[in-house]
Amino acid sequence: MAMAVKEKKEKTRKKIPKALIYEMRYGSPIYYRDYDKVLSGEKKLEEVVGSSGLQFWIIDLIVRFLHKSLDSRKYQLGYNEAGFKFAPRSWYNLDIGIWEKEEIKPFLKRNELVPIPPLVVIEVDTKADLRKFTTPQDYFHRKTQDLLDHGVERVIWIFTKDKKVWIAERGSPWLIVDWNYEIPIVEGLSFNLQKLIEEEEK
Repeated sequence: MAMAVKEKKEKTRKKIPKALIYEMRYGSPIYYRDYDKVLSGEKKLEEVVGSSGLQFWIIDLIVRFLHKSLDSRKYQLGYNEAGFKFAPRSWYNLDIGIWEKEEIKPFLKRNELVPIPPLVVIEVDTKADLRKFTTPQDYFHRKTQDLLDHGVERVIWIFTKDKKVWIAERGSPWLIVDWNYEIPIVEGLSFNLQKLIEEEEK
């Protein structure tokens, strides 16, 4: 009986197309949220892989700020789900990543995931299906810790529902702050999300 259940699970797993895999952690796939509704025909693939209006608007605000504020000779900005390969059979999608330009330059013209860790990662919510995790926080914690363990210096999560920002930095206590907090980025550069939003709405 147990063998039949195992075979059924393996058969079901094989039916899930690669297009529904959002990220991969040590060979274990993390699927897009509502991937099962795509399999059942309730939703189309585009509906689960796309960002919400609020999500891409906030990402756009931050990216525009960074383009204006960062020294492009020193830093390389990556976004649009930039792929970071942090271990064998392991990769994460990044909403925004900031790399040292000299470090990442050899990989910019290659059609493959980047194996060099960014200095900073900024994430706005997630498209991951969180049902396989004990709690939603389990996913956010694992991804954050993986990124820090593999060379990222600072990970910033922006949660739109609660209007909170989670700042995790290697060697320092992790912080949960409001949107009007001055969020540190690199070498003295910071941004205030609430101010960016207010300036955009003037």
